[in-house]
Amino acid sequence: MSEKSARNGRTERPEPVLVIACGALAREINHLKQMNGWEHLHMRCIDAKLHNRPERIPYELREEICRHRNDYARIFVAYADCGTGGAIDKLIQEEGIERLPGAHCYQFFAGSERFAALSDAEPGTFYLTDFLARHFDSLVVDALQLDVHPELRDEYFGNYRKLTFLSQLPDEELLIVARSAADYLGLEFEHLPTGFGELATSLKREMER
Repeated sequence: MSEKSARNGRTERPEPVLVIACGALAREINHLKQMNGWEHLHMRCIDAKLHNRPERIPYELREEICRHRNDYARIFVAYADCGTGGAIDKLIQEEGIERLPGAHCYQFFAGSERFAALSDAEPGTFYLTDFLARHFDSLVVDALQLDVHPELRDEYFGNYRKLTFLSQLPDEELLIVARSAADYLGLEFEHLPTGFGELATSLKREMER
């Protein structure tokens, strides 16, 4: 608090922070914003469908950063590596900004150590988050044309043994959807409530620094 603000009995408003996020995280980031009163968090989202074209994610990120660079002193990228092979890291190093930790959302939701343990225990695991469970039909069934060619299910998922639902918020209806997805794919079902994991801690650090 500055001396002037202290004399006037007011606290300075935090400077706005732009979070450029994967659309798959929009609901979770908005929840954290409201829960923590982060009114200075401004968000721009990139289409979550780009996870099917990860080579395009760094390009879209650069476009958003360049578009808003003059409007914000601080920008944060709410992406993990997300299959870009280090391209996001190269971009944020050039731009002098930071991103979420880890290789993907499963890792930062579960936490790096916990996810490593899960992977070691059963490498053949297909993961769902709240977003992926909510959009399972469009992002998995329709995208892989399993509704048209059901015989492809075993081609795609024959080496998987388990579907693990990493849930962010308690939602009984979504739990039913995730369990049904496991049945549809012929996989053992596991539910692990993770909360927001390293998404929450990373944003808290960025919003409060």
